[in-house]
Amino acid sequence: MNLLVVGSGGREHALIYKLKQSPLCEEIYCAPGNGGIAQIATCVDIAADDLNGLCEFAQTHQIGLTVVGPEVPLVDGIVDLFESEGLKIFGPNKECAAFEGSKLLTKQFLMKYHIPTAHYKESSNAQDAIASLELFSYPVVVKADGLAAGKGVLICENREEAIEAIESVMVEKTLGDAGNTVVIEEFLDGVETSTLCFLDGNTLIPMSSSKDYKRIFDNDEGPNTGGMGTYSPNPFVDEKLSEKIEKKILDPILSALKQEKLNYKGVLYVGLMIVQGEPKVLEFNVRFGDPETQVLMLRLKSDLVKIMLNVTDGLLEDHDVEWEDNAAVCVVLASAGYPGKYQKGKVIKGLDKVDGTAVVFHAGTALSEEGIVTSGGRVLNICASGSDLEEARLNAYAAVGKVNFDGIYYRSDIARIYEKTK
Repeated sequence: MNLLVVGSGGREHALIYKLKQSPLCEEIYCAPGNGGIAQIATCVDIAADDLNGLCEFAQTHQIGLTVVGPEVPLVDGIVDLFESEGLKIFGPNKECAAFEGSKLLTKQFLMKYHIPTAHYKESSNAQDAIASLELFSYPVVVKADGLAAGKGVLICENREEAIEAIESVMVEKTLGDAGNTVVIEEFLDGVETSTLCFLDGNTLIPMSSSKDYKRIFDNDEGPNTGGMGTYSPNPFVDEKLSEKIEKKILDPILSALKQEKLNYKGVLYVGLMIVQGEPKVLEFNVRFGDPETQVLMLRLKSDLVKIMLNVTDGLLEDHDVEWEDNAAVCVVLASAGYPGKYQKGKVIKGLDKVDGTAVVFHAGTALSEEGIVTSGGRVLNICASGSDLEEARLNAYAAVGKVNFDGIYYRSDIARIYEKTK
């Protein structure tokens, strides 16, 4: 069948890389795609938030399955539109996607069903938000309620930083309407991990574990980003902890979704903090994580097209999702200044020198007369597999050393396991 992938980042490049391996995949399109995706798929000039344009394209090109990468079209209701036209699409409907559209909605859902999470207080004006700081110790977390491209979570070490964060988000509107409401949240100190799950409305199957690096600088310093690297599996998530996550987090989530009569189909990303051995939910995302997807697609053994069709058809319980017995590491190459202001149009050199031990997924690139150039804050995802995390890490950084562009920046400590172990 013909496939359409919606999006333009490294996550979408990785999904296409895996989807193309399926014998069910005939031709694959990406809207709008990027400079690297154009090398393995047909890119079409339709924006990811142009729902009507995407729907029309799917109809005229006999698209058998559409896969949605980013959150914005999901929150805007692309699944509802496609399904109303009889088109098969992978992702949650608008009602379910609201979990990512509002952090407050997620917190209310978790509290209602007694699913472990941090204590919080929401506020719709800056004065109330500042007053609610008295209820918390420091550090404290300030979250913009709405979509903020991974930049809406601010960890504040003291009251002054918290007030500055509140005023930035709510008064100066640095994140736009996403900051109309904020969630002030207890800071959880522990080990962070991510659990992505396939859901078909009745069945939930967790994917292999992964670990994301949100902060811009080494040793988890500096502001949050959309993600500077990741690895899989996460050795901290052993069999005992996996069972605890399933029993205390995933099973209650599935039960709660059913009680709320939410027909959730697609991927649910559950961000977790393990505090003294106990899992607590940090956040929900309603799509594949970025850059978690990149390492997961290197390790997924099963046919991704078949999995997605089973999800959309409500047949997930009949499908085993299998993983390679290896490890994978992803290092994000970013533009200088990210997650703040950065320049575009820098020529990328050395891509042809990356050999078969690594895979390069393009995140923010474009084609120009000079070749492939930078066009985003996160530019490239250098990914590699190995028999274990150390081998995968060495392979990834060996490839990183072959690529260069003006203003290149990346963390040097991805998959260097220094996290707490208790």
